[in-house]
Amino acid sequence: MRVSVVALTYNWPAALERLLASLAVQTRLPDEVIVADDGSGGETRALVERMARDFPVPLRHVWQEDRGFRAARARNRGIAASRGDYVILLDGDMLLHPQFVADHLMLAERGFFLQGGRIKATREESAELLAGGTPVFAPWSRADFHEFDGIKRLYAFRQPQLARWKARSRNGGRVMSCNMSFWRDDLLRVNGFDERMEGYGAEDRELVARLENAGLRRRALKWAALAVHLWHSSRAQPDVNDLSLPNNRLFHATRTEGIVRCEHGIDAHLAEFESDGG
Repeated sequence: MRVSVVALTYNWPAALERLLASLAVQTRLPDEVIVADDGSGGETRALVERMARDFPVPLRHVWQEDRGFRAARARNRGIAASRGDYVILLDGDMLLHPQFVADHLMLAERGFFLQGGRIKATREESAELLAGGTPVFAPWSRADFHEFDGIKRLYAFRQPQLARWKARSRNGGRVMSCNMSFWRDDLLRVNGFDERMEGYGAEDRELVARLENAGLRRRALKWAALAVHLWHSSRAQPDVNDLSLPNNRLFHATRTEGIVRCEHGIDAHLAEFESDGG
């Protein structure tokens, strides 16, 4: 099957360059890479154009105007532009294990979508990685394994047999759109991300709730699809479940009302990319 990688970015070309370099050396290359850009300046555009000249697969830049944090819309545009049967979502601050794409495809199955994690590099390790250092995918890597949104030390190495067992043992994994994969037609069925959700937080959990309302199941990727996350200051709210936040109210409605398809989603962008062959 054809697989598309959609990588979200915003004004951090140094990190994006490292992500793209790790995609270029995958043991199973994706069929295309789409940079979903939430309004970066010219330096990011120039980087993608330069790397696209020698990239081993088509590398495309899908940009939208900077009007604040609109990750949902940026990802929808990237997915709309994609041509693959299967879509892997990434954030532009990740460095990938060489078998990252192969691992997602190893565990891809109809009726399911996959949730991976991230090894959260320390601030010092991140500086070395940005300077060209090699990421370490091992329990002894310099990472913040105690953080709630990073993977545990136990899972920080690749073991395919354990990964297959874990994926089938239980539904779950913390929802993080920095490392997820889906059948593209499942995303179209629920109309992708809800673009009413602007500002940081909950747009990925809300998408997952609609996919599950549609009867799909989420499988956790452990011991597989490893990725190191570069340190940066967090934009997360103190209480991620605070119902005074507009995004959380939309998420709560999706769960309580059993909503499957959002009204303001990916279908707004499909015609634009069909016209250019996408």
